[in-house]
Amino acid sequence: MMRGRVAYAGAIHEARPEASLESMRVRLADGRVREEHEVVWLAPFEPGTIFALGLNYAEHAKELQFTKQEEPLVFLKGPGSVIGHRGVTRRPADVTFMHYECELAVVIGRTAREIKCEDAMQYVAGYTIANDYAIRDYLENYYRPNLRVKNRDGGTVLGPWFVDAADIADVNALELRTWVNGELKQHGNTRDLVTGIAELIEYLSGFMTLAPGDVILTGTPEGVVNVNAGDEVICEIDGLGRLVSTIASDAEFGRAPQTQQT
Repeated sequence: MMRGRVAYAGAIHEARPEASLESMRVRLADGRVREEHEVVWLAPFEPGTIFALGLNYAEHAKELQFTKQEEPLVFLKGPGSVIGHRGVTRRPADVTFMHYECELAVVIGRTAREIKCEDAMQYVAGYTIANDYAIRDYLENYYRPNLRVKNRDGGTVLGPWFVDAADIADVNALELRTWVNGELKQHGNTRDLVTGIAELIEYLSGFMTLAPGDVILTGTPEGVVNVNAGDEVICEIDGLGRLVSTIASDAEFGRAPQTQQT
């Protein structure tokens, strides 16, 4: 089953794609059908703890000139960074390199504690698409994402749909693609994950309890490029749909450039 959440006419509604995944219309739970742009898209579920993976595709690590990690490189993201499909994220005026990261997001469905790899997939409720925007200017001299790199308002785009795990035939063979202004820039496959989904659940649940609604962003493949104000970024994953977001400047957000703030 595929479902999303939207705000429309002063209320929050569950929504489903109308007719097909490629449709530009959505059907609300009460039966009304609306154009995609007529509603405000929220994250398709209320996220709990958000775990994000760095350098979990070997070729992406190479393009950033980082070496492979001995164990998964995981960091946390705040729920305040989350926006939905067709959302807008800000590019600060003082940065030189901001990029998208198309990622498979794994949603936990059951409380998981000290789970073995062979049992781990039983704890997955489903999947969605994430665009985990990053600002490289804010990185330190080694890969350690600080708050400004990955926890900015609007820096975690989720959606448009939550798809039940049972509806994805092989989560280890999904194509990921990203377009910037209609030009294909990124293309990868989940079979190239350095640490797979089951292994990540075993690793994380080995030292902390995972709860329903927790999300694991599994990392991005190679092919990231700088994006600028006005750019439209579309992330697509087989069977999950297309996640659209746009980039806006400080001025469009009504904010002064950071270099002018006191």
